[in-house]
Amino acid sequence: MGKEEIEESSRTVGSLKRCTTGGSGGSTRWVDGSEVDTESPTWSLFGDEEIRQGYRSVRRRLVKKPKRVDSFDVEAMEISVAHATHHKKEASLLSTLALAFQTLGVVYGDMGTSPLYVFSDVFSKVPITSEVDVLGALSIVLYTIALLPLMKYVFIVLKANDNGEGGTFALYSLICRYANVNLLPNRQPADEHISSFKLKLPTPELERSLNIKEVLERKSSLKTLVLLFVLMGTSMIIGDGILTPAISVMSAVSGLHGRIPGFGTNALVITSIIILGALFSIQRYGSSKVGFTFAPALGLWFFSLGSIGVYNLLKHDVTVLRALNPAYIYLFFKKNSINGWSALGGCVLCITGAEAMFADLGHFSVKSIQIAFTSVVFPCLFLAYFGQAAYLMKYPNSSGRIFYDSVPGGLFWPVFGIATVAAIIASQAMISASFSCVKQAMALGCFPRLKIIHTSKRHIGQIYIPVINWFLMLMCMLVVAAFKSTTNIANAYGIAEVGVMLVSTTLVTVVMLLIWQINLFLALLFPLIFGTIELIYMSAVLSKILEGGWLPLVFASWFLCVMYIWNYGSVLKYQSEVKQKISMEFMHELGSSLGTVRVPGIGLLYNELVQGIPSIFAQFLLDLPAIHSVIVFVCIKYVPVPVVPREERFLFRRVGPKDYHMFRCVARYGYKDVRKEDHHAFEQLLVDSLEKFLRKEALHLALESNLNQPDLDSISVKSRDESEIQDGDGMEELKIPLMHDQRLEITGAPTSEASLALPASVMSIDEDPSLEYELSALREATESGFTYLLGHGDVRAKKQSWFIKKLSINYFYAFMRKNCRGGAATMRVPHMNIIQVGMTYMV
Repeated sequence: MGKEEIEESSRTVGSLKRCTTGGSGGSTRWVDGSEVDTESPTWSLFGDEEIRQGYRSVRRRLVKKPKRVDSFDVEAMEISVAHATHHKKEASLLSTLALAFQTLGVVYGDMGTSPLYVFSDVFSKVPITSEVDVLGALSIVLYTIALLPLMKYVFIVLKANDNGEGGTFALYSLICRYANVNLLPNRQPADEHISSFKLKLPTPELERSLNIKEVLERKSSLKTLVLLFVLMGTSMIIGDGILTPAISVMSAVSGLHGRIPGFGTNALVITSIIILGALFSIQRYGSSKVGFTFAPALGLWFFSLGSIGVYNLLKHDVTVLRALNPAYIYLFFKKNSINGWSALGGCVLCITGAEAMFADLGHFSVKSIQIAFTSVVFPCLFLAYFGQAAYLMKYPNSSGRIFYDSVPGGLFWPVFGIATVAAIIASQAMISASFSCVKQAMALGCFPRLKIIHTSKRHIGQIYIPVINWFLMLMCMLVVAAFKSTTNIANAYGIAEVGVMLVSTTLVTVVMLLIWQINLFLALLFPLIFGTIELIYMSAVLSKILEGGWLPLVFASWFLCVMYIWNYGSVLKYQSEVKQKISMEFMHELGSSLGTVRVPGIGLLYNELVQGIPSIFAQFLLDLPAIHSVIVFVCIKYVPVPVVPREERFLFRRVGPKDYHMFRCVARYGYKDVRKEDHHAFEQLLVDSLEKFLRKEALHLALESNLNQPDLDSISVKSRDESEIQDGDGMEELKIPLMHDQRLEITGAPTSEASLALPASVMSIDEDPSLEYELSALREATESGFTYLLGHGDVRAKKQSWFIKKLSINYFYAFMRKNCRGGAATMRVPHMNIIQVGMTYMV
């Protein structure tokens, strides 16, 4: 299918034009440039030559399109102006420090527990035979922490946030706002008026940014590639949710080796599985209850790391500070060659959980995460590794149990208890991150619909997904039982960590070029430095594929297939609906009765189209003996922003002539939004918004009729005849020649609400008989109740399709649709008021 057949977002032209249409009396209406046919005669406030030049330049490239004037924009324009004047207050220093303390328990648990297993894994590949081995490994670890978490994430990646939200999908959402790379063609001009839909002002690098934008939008292969990168990163994070609890808990419990007689490998595995079972069983109570002591416990853990590090450094060998000289990295590789390169797979474990700084940004702030890392996490980790290296300089045979052996004898059991709690907290952080990733993927149409339980009334990000929780628990237990040691799990762990970092480096580079519009040399320096380091680490961890590295690749591949097939099937279904939507000519032939009996009541027909009448509506007309007096086509749409304010949620447009009483409502949600509205509250909010829309429509119609006087100004505007056939999308444009902000911008009048006041000669909207009739009909329909009309779509591949497509759609996608949550549960509609019909889509 061609792009023109499914594209629903209109492109606008900077200057207003008038198009002469057919029909009685040569009536005219105000339209934007997207509706003007290239062969139609046009005229404007400016000369024809200026119009042609302006039209070509705007059609050629635009970063931020002008506002399209239609009924969808009635509320969006006013609200966006109100929000534009509202600036978020800077958080106080005290609140920022409090947030920084809280990040210790949520963000840095995984990275904080890495001293439990880093050196033990490194020196399992490189035996300690001289001080170069210890100092070289220490130098690699120190510079890895300084370059990747500190330089890359703290100072660069955190700035690439999406209105305070971080993570792979946040980067994808950010890119989708600036370049229309979403494979689902449901973008509307009105979405740009959402207060959180910010666009960057032009810079000297605008030309390059526009070129990148055009290439991304023009080539569908690049859109698919960007999506695959995002899904790959998300799959790796979910894989981390499996491996992090396994390696963290086993590392903590392994301290009992040698302390309790007879505590062998089997006891280690059983104890770890019991702790994991308890950890996943309490997830349903919510992270706010489970994690009440997270921050104090991790604060105590980091204090222990730093204190023990200083103790070992001063007692055993303070000369390990020489490792700050990067020359020891060269000496390390010169001495150990291939074995040294293999040991990099253990060194990379020192930055496990670094991506959590960006993924969990939505719960905190950039400053709080930066303060916590630079003032607590970074120095404590440095001291911990310095201390362990100092101990190894004196006791090189202790590398297998370096952490617990370096703990002073009298402090073993307190430190063991703190380490176990810290390991559980690190696991909790990645489990919560997995839940968040799955929810964001569901919101952007990349994951099957699952049950989501919101565990906190105050924090919208705290959720629990039962299916994912039990899946992660089962996989964690299988990993522990199969690998039986932290060294084997570490071989698998590194691939997932480095894979996520490579994805974030690629996406942030795109953000730099497309959105930040910084100097090309600086933008390419970012992937050149950090991408090179990550590729070196990736080459090292990939060498461990046969020793356990295959596990994260299997997990990531499985999740990647699930998400891509779901997205692929959803896009094909949407495209099929767009092709099969009902024409307005057919609706005109049916008449206002729609070819059946209209009975009092409001029918809410849920569908995915943002424009046009869905084909499932014809199935309802055929199957039902009567149809409701008021029909509202409801589209639940997720836009690429974190949160859509409640007052900006609904957009309305009239469908067909007035006596049809049909409307379209687009309910917009961000990927972080929580849909917990009670259906009674939703119904009342919808009716109130619809009534407000009808009044605004009548107001602007009255304004247009008043402007239709030739002596008012030099512009003659005529209303379109009611019987005239609507535009091809089946949507009647609200007859507003100029909204108040555009009109006043041209005439130079002050932009105040008073300027919208109607002259005394114009009938008040409260006295408009057609409005009163429509409002009374709406109230009567409301009293009769609401009915939810849902379509159950069966998606099948066409007979001439390729075998892979038939396999993906007819079996895998069909299986997921059959076993995921149904429309009634997903749409939050009451089960007692549902009418559902089936329909098959051939894609």
